[in-house]
Order: sequence, then C-alpha cells, then structure tokens
Amino acid sequence: MNAAWAPAARTGRRRALERAALFAASLLLAACASTPSPESNALSPSSARELMARALPPHVQDRNGWAADMYAAFASMEITVDPGNVCAVVAVTDQESNFQVDPVVPGLSKLAWREIDSRAQRMGLSPRVVRTLLRMPSSEGRSYAQRLDAARTEGELSQIFEDLIGVLPGGQKMLADRNPVRTGGPMQVSIAFAESYADENPYPYPLDGKSFRREVFTRRGGLYFGIAHLLDYPADYDRPLFRFADFNAGHYASRNAAFQNALTAASGIPLDLDGDLVRLGAGANDAAGSTELAARTLGKRLKMSDRQIRNDLERGQTEKFARTDLYEKVFELADGLEGRSLPRAVMPKILLKSPKITRQLTTEWFSLRVQQRHERCLERTAVPVSKSRAST
Repeated sequence: MNAAWAPAARTGRRRALERAALFAASLLLAACASTPSPESNALSPSSARELMARALPPHVQDRNGWAADMYAAFASMEITVDPGNVCAVVAVTDQESNFQVDPVVPGLSKLAWREIDSRAQRMGLSPRVVRTLLRMPSSEGRSYAQRLDAARTEGELSQIFEDLIGVLPGGQKMLADRNPVRTGGPMQVSIAFAESYADENPYPYPLDGKSFRREVFTRRGGLYFGIAHLLDYPADYDRPLFRFADFNAGHYASRNAAFQNALTAASGIPLDLDGDLVRLGAGANDAAGSTELAARTLGKRLKMSDRQIRNDLERGQTEKFARTDLYEKVFELADGLEGRSLPRAVMPKILLKSPKITRQLTTEWFSLRVQQRHERCLERTAVPVSKSRAST
C-alpha cells in the first residue's frame, strides 16, 4: 500500500468509549496547539488544520470552518492527516458539490414531481389524487406542493418529505423508507450508509433531536460521513483512483471488478466488470448471478462446492474476500493461464443512473475527474522542505 496515500487502515475497531475519549483528547490538543515531538512525523492539530485549509480550492469560503470540520472527522476516525488523504476528501467534495453544503440541483422541482408521479403509478395510485393530497398545508404554512415547486436543493426536498411522512396517518410506519432523496451533503454521501455507519461508530457531535438523515445535509455531518465512506475502510490499492471508484460504486468495487476480470480469464466466460459478485439482496437459496455461475464452472478445478463458492462470494463487500479460497484460487489459476500477474484492482464498468444525471456518465468518468482534482490539490499543498518539516 502506498504510504503517502493510505489512511490508517484498521482490521478491527476499538471500543466506542475509547474512540470517543481519543476524539475528546484530540480536541483538547487542538486548543493547546501542541507541537509533535521530534521523534514523531504526525502533524500537530494546528498544522493539520493549516494543511487542510491550504488544500482547499481558491473559491472556497470560510476555509477555516471547512478545515475544522474535516479535522474533527479525521481525528474521530483516527485517519492519518497527510496530503494524500486530505486531498482525496477535497477532490471528492469539489467534484460532488463544488464545496456547497447543500448544493443546488438544476430543475430539481421538475425531477421531484416526475418521481412522485412515477412512484404513485408503481403503487397503483392516481398521480392526480397524489397531487391533490399535496395541496394540503404543511407545518410552515405553505402547501407541500408549493414547497416542492420552490425546492432547489436535496436537503429542502428531503425535509419536505420528512414533514409529509410525519403528518400522514401511519406515515412513519408505511413511508419511513420512501423518501426519494438517497444522497446529500457536500460529498453526496449515501444516507443509508450514514445511518448504518452511525449505528456502529460514535458520532462526535450532539444531534439535538435531529436525525442522521438531517445531519448529512450539514457541513459537519456531510463531511464526517463522506470521509468515513471514502477513507475509513481498509483497501490495499496502489492508486487513489480505485478508492475514488469505490466511493462512487461501493466499497471494494475495484477489487471485485479485478476478480471478475480474473474469473473471465480463468473460465473463458465474459463477465460485466461491475464489482457485484452476488445479486443484491439475494439469499443463500436464490438464483445465482453471472459471476457465481462462472465460478461454478471452475468448481472441480478449484476443488470447491457450489456452497463454498457462494459463501466466499457473499464476503465480497468486506476486506475478508481477498483472503478467501475462491479469490486466491481464481487468481492463481488465471495468472498461470495468462502467464502474468493480473491486476488486483480494475476500474468498474458502471453506467451512472440517477434522476439528476441528464447525460451518459460512468464510474470511470467520475474517478478520473476526481483524480485530476486530487492532483491539483497536491500541488496546492506542496511546500518547500525548508519551510515545513512536517510536509515531508
């Protein structure tokens, strides 16, 4: 793993109380502006925040505020503060929102109404009846329809739906998962990921009655959960490009696409390099997908049963998959057939689909754009050695 890029990857988690205590201690150190000892290469809190502020693009307002929220996330997750990691966050944020906390989405109101009509039809409801229902006054006086017409950001749209769910009879029970806004904030992080991550890790800020969904649409929360999704998981990539791809396509998508590439070489069966090893939501007894079927054709050569193959593939969203028998045996077979070591990370071939996307974009397009921003950020953080020992 490239030490200049890699976050402090951890194979296990410390107890929640211990991490919370470490975070509190880091904030105390920040207040004292302590200096690292001569034996340590770690940046002091003040130097770390200065690096983060310097890494931001020239157009960013309130640079110290952005740097402070970034530092709080890094400290809470114990992620190494270095130019590679800092610039990864900066590059993704600049690509996703241009450093807008709750970015404006052009034509959002029309997109929202189109989605409402589509969902109504899928539920067997008349779009006209639903639109009539939305003329009822909301908690702030305006009707829900008026608020939808005026919505410009995903945060506003999400709040409208949250209010509506809260007032409808049985809304919390029937519609809790029907909010159409799935991503948000300055890093456009998945709200489902944020809620899942918060279940297992201490959140360093008081919620004051707010939900984690609402926190995603704040600067501090959007950065915290976006940084967690980007950096707080172990991945042995030799280039940040593949971590950018994972941010867009899902954790370990680049590693899994490389496995699919090796499986194609070993079996002769062409596979889509999308990083999905089993059908989403599929249980152990559900029909196998194309990757699983291709692996089964090698069962005798790999000396693995269908059940063993399935068990290993189901670890595809975790670090452990790279240590399974299936992963190791497929690469061993493919490398031998190809006469060379096949790559262990490959760009996933995924066409991006979203109501917000009006042209044909791919995960590769996203990753390359972020990489360009990453490189420009690294240029901004470069300081002559004589001026900053900590930057070496």
